[in-house]
Amino acid sequence: MSTLPRISGRDCVKVLLKVGFIIRRQQGSHIILRRAEPFSQLVVPNHNELDRGTLRAIIRQAELTVEQFIKLM
Repeated sequence: MSTLPRISGRDCVKVLLKVGFIIRRQQGSHIILRRAEPFSQLVVPNHNELDRGTLRAIIRQAELTVEQFIKLM
């Protein structure tokens, strides 16, 4: 298993945009993204550095592997 990089919420959103997510709205410091096919909705905190557990959960909800996520960066 690859180690997760230390990235910001904004960098995470950039990677998710590459796999078909679109930014629906932002509520406070949380960015809500949505994908139509297959349907999925994610919430990414817009923090300077995401916790590793939070990033891992976002990657899992996006139905990606850590390796695929790192490749897209």
